[in-house]
Amino acid sequence: MRPAARVALVLAVLAAGCGWRRLCAVFPCPAPEPCELGEDVVGGRVEPGAHDVVVPVRKKAWEATFGGEAAARPHVRARLAGWPASVLVDRETLPATDEAFIARLARDTWRGLEAFTDREHHLPVDNVRLGPGEPRVGDYTNVTSVGLGLIATVAAWELELIPRADAVARVTDVLDVLDRLETHDGYFFNYYDTTSLERTSNLVSFVDSSWLTAGLMVVRTTFAELEPRCTALIERTDYRFFYDEARDLMAHGYWTQLGERSRYHYGVLYAESRLGSLIAIGKGDVPPAHWFRMTRTFAAGCKWQSREPHGRRRKEAFGQRYVGGWYEWEGARYVPSWGGSMFEALMPTLVVDESKWAAKSLGANDAAHVDVQRRWAVDVLGYPVWGMSPSATPAAVGYGEYGVSALGSLGYQGGAVTPHAAALALAVAPAEAAANLRELARRYAIYGEYGFYDAVNPPSGVVARAYLALDQAMILIAAANHLKDGCIQKHFAADPIAQRAFPVLGEERFFD
Repeated sequence: MRPAARVALVLAVLAAGCGWRRLCAVFPCPAPEPCELGEDVVGGRVEPGAHDVVVPVRKKAWEATFGGEAAARPHVRARLAGWPASVLVDRETLPATDEAFIARLARDTWRGLEAFTDREHHLPVDNVRLGPGEPRVGDYTNVTSVGLGLIATVAAWELELIPRADAVARVTDVLDVLDRLETHDGYFFNYYDTTSLERTSNLVSFVDSSWLTAGLMVVRTTFAELEPRCTALIERTDYRFFYDEARDLMAHGYWTQLGERSRYHYGVLYAESRLGSLIAIGKGDVPPAHWFRMTRTFAAGCKWQSREPHGRRRKEAFGQRYVGGWYEWEGARYVPSWGGSMFEALMPTLVVDESKWAAKSLGANDAAHVDVQRRWAVDVLGYPVWGMSPSATPAAVGYGEYGVSALGSLGYQGGAVTPHAAALALAVAPAEAAANLRELARRYAIYGEYGFYDAVNPPSGVVARAYLALDQAMILIAAANHLKDGCIQKHFAADPIAQRAFPVLGEERFFD
């Protein structure tokens, strides 16, 4: 899809009230072979199921009592647990050392996650935008945000930001609300209205469902009293629901109004979706062979890909045969993601210590992606800060796909720098990532009462004054892992699902 058409479609999806994760149904990741499937993606297709809008009838009736959607906005805001008293903090008050700065960032970010929660239904709202124009509250939530919210509560307890009893009470409140939500075959829909609790999507998403499962896994290994409830929610789902046996791949999701799976699959290994594949294997729902059916690199004949692969040959690991290979840029070898963004590369490391469990494959690749992200921003774009990943658009009310084009099979274009990308890098290059976060706060008007705003355009200094629940949760969890010796990764690793899945990771070597 041409950039202009892609942006127009992104804005159209967002204008319809959809969160960014619904874009997976619009911009599909390809299955691994043949390369013509990738060319379909470059041409752009909208999946039929994405056209159908779900109207939250009770929400519309609630708004009508105030005179309509616009008139109801102050009442939506009043449902939040808090609101910032100031737009920016005095930069001179921010700590001067890395560890103290990350601790302050964690505290402020947690305060924001607490504040931007529906006080009655205990679910995080998707986003709060403080500018430009009138402040707006996106009072809907995505199941990934709910899953990361559960993990964030564990992180806040680990960081001693809340007592244990409060953490358990907060998780219990969320579990109580989950019991009230409409589901399909044990799975939650992708979006719900936080005011009315109505579903606002027909899609049951594979990757989003897996992040909720990850959150439940972390909770049940942390708080024993919540283990039975979390286990019940985990065990009622069977990831064969998304599994295409013919391709040995996971579908993007399932369209309930059509009664069929998504026509698109998560075919690229180095993507955020790899966590869901691990969970599905660890649960015993899909075979380990699935891991090795995902693409490391596309064939050299796929002319649409951003670079030509090297070392592409048949290999074997864990008793499975697959095709390896890598890209190269300025001396760095790496297996590409789809868009070259930091969340695709490093979001799974919030719960999986890939440097430990997959040192010669994913762990080495994580380090390479951080290295190229940093050097590309500084050396190619001339930025003083780095970290590109999908985020709010600084110059307008919208959402954009940003990344390092060389790191992606297709590759997003550079642009905004987002703090959550730098925070994710704490797991891989802690000193460089911490220094980068401090430099962001020093140079730009990007640090508010609740921590970092979502993005900045370094050449202009324009900041997207928005807090996105997903991105803020990633910042907090990454900070907790950094400050508390991988505490969230350890909770996840203690779960039996993870213990059954991790052996799949150990034998592969990306760069032999």
